[in-house]
Amino acid sequence: MGATTESSLQALERALAHLADPEIPVVSLSELGILREVREGSDGVPEVVITPTYSGCPAMGQIEDDIVTVLREAGLPGRVVTQLSPAWTTDWMSDAAKEKLRAYGITPPQCGSSRAAPSGVLQFSRHAARPVDVPCPRCGSHNTTQTAPFGSTACKALYRCLDCLEPFDYFKPY
Repeated sequence: MGATTESSLQALERALAHLADPEIPVVSLSELGILREVREGSDGVPEVVITPTYSGCPAMGQIEDDIVTVLREAGLPGRVVTQLSPAWTTDWMSDAAKEKLRAYGITPPQCGSSRAAPSGVLQFSRHAARPVDVPCPRCGSHNTTQTAPFGSTACKALYRCLDCLEPFDYFKPY
C-alpha cells in the first residue's frame, strides 16, 4: 500500500457505507450498488468509484459532492471516479435495498436486468416483452396499472393500484 493505509481505506468505506442516495434517502449508495469501490489510486490518493444508475442521472453531481464531504470530514485527500462500464444494473441492488424501497412506497425491480454478465452488453430479444407483475407496495395487490413510463425520476415508472387507488413508483429493472 502506498500513501494511503489499508485502515484509512477501511475507515473511508465505513464512513461511506451509510451515505444515502439523494433521491431515495432510505437507501445507501452501497445498497443500491452505485458505490462500486474504495481503492488507492496509482498516485496513492484514495479513489471512490461510482457508477450512475443511468446515463445523465441528475443526482450524480449531488452524490459526488456528498462523497467529497465525507472524504473531507475523514481528513483524507481523495477523488471521485465515475465508472460507466460495466453499466449499472438493478442486479447490483442488495436485498436490503429492495426491502427498504418497498417499505418507503416504491416497488423494487421485479426481475433481473437484461444485460448479459459479465460483459455488461445489453441483449435485445426478438420476442415481445412480457408484462411485468408490479405489486402495490402499500397493500400488496397485483391489480395495478402503469400510468406513466416515468415516475418521480427517470429510473422509475408511475403506477396506480386499482384496489387501494394509491399511486406509486416502480423502480424499473436495468
